[in-house]
Amino acid sequence: MVTKIISPKSYDPGFGVYVHWPFCLSKCPYCDFNSHVRHVPVDEARFVAAFQQELRHRAALSPGRIVTSIFFGGGTPSLMKPQTVEAILNSIRACWRVDPNAEITLEANPTSVEAERFRGYRAAGVNRVSLGVQAMNDAHLKALGRLHTAQEAMAAVDVAVSIFDRVSFDLIYARPDQTVADWKAELATALARSPGHLSLYQLTIEPDTMFERLYNAGKLKMPDPDVSRALWDVTQETTTLAGLPAYEISNHARPGQESRHNLVYWRYGEYAGVGPGAHGRLLTPRGRVAHATEKHPEMWLTVTETEGQGLVEDTILSREEQSDEFLLMGLRLSEGIDPTRYQDISGKPIDPVRIGQLIEDGMLEWTATGRLRVTPEGFPVLDAVVADLAA
Repeated sequence: MVTKIISPKSYDPGFGVYVHWPFCLSKCPYCDFNSHVRHVPVDEARFVAAFQQELRHRAALSPGRIVTSIFFGGGTPSLMKPQTVEAILNSIRACWRVDPNAEITLEANPTSVEAERFRGYRAAGVNRVSLGVQAMNDAHLKALGRLHTAQEAMAAVDVAVSIFDRVSFDLIYARPDQTVADWKAELATALARSPGHLSLYQLTIEPDTMFERLYNAGKLKMPDPDVSRALWDVTQETTTLAGLPAYEISNHARPGQESRHNLVYWRYGEYAGVGPGAHGRLLTPRGRVAHATEKHPEMWLTVTETEGQGLVEDTILSREEQSDEFLLMGLRLSEGIDPTRYQDISGKPIDPVRIGQLIEDGMLEWTATGRLRVTPEGFPVLDAVVADLAA
């Protein structure tokens, strides 16, 4: 069977490059990302050379693209020297043409040490930072395994705002012992900083984390469903009133401040992923291909140096897999999806009976422009809505 290839020019959400820096100063107990602690200095020059090899490999698979966004994620990319970031950016420019207005984001810890590097990152070409604040309460920051205080985090936000064109920061809610009043106060403190973008995530117990072990042992009590729903409702109400409505289930922005890189994912665009544990989706002569790299940093380094790339997955996606991914990603957005594009990807329309039932149940709605989107009532149960639609 030949998998239909959707031309990059047919529906073009942009082309992104994701760079994964897998190292952290400590492992947060809630985190299931590919992050690792090392007690000896990382050989950044050696990693840069390996990133360059992987970038050349991905560029050979996707020639002629124009890069519209670059994202340094982790891990903690702000542990990198600014010179390391600059070298990687130069390598990306050597592999593809980079749009002069490309969004270039770097995730950072909001500590004073890393804030001192912000001007170096700006000089290297970074124009947006995303800060992992996570809480405005020192006791809760400690419980989350964070190494900064609330005061230090806000100072770092202020420094970032003075240096970068665009600033985002993350907060986690529905934490153990968190009340609705607590969360309202935290949101007010965050919004007083006038950020253009906030990522607000409900705490979930992820597999193979310290929080999972504590939860299973009865040592970690999560909010009950009614409290979690009240926290969700307060989040939507407060951010909307402040001019940062949700454009994605967990992301809020002033108009024009949305994360362009994440929109590439959610609009089912192309992106090249390099570094340990990175993922990618590229359109190639073989079809739309799913990529994943070796997770262990030193193993990835050795394999990449030997083979020129560290892929452990290089899979052609079937039409059904593509259409399921398209629904899963696109319905996260408040703008919803274009059903015509779904039909082009899958070769068949979305089942009108299922659409009708979900509309009747108040979970879906049509927009004035003919897009299908999840309603405010549907977002808290998004996974179930997507599963029902894709079944």
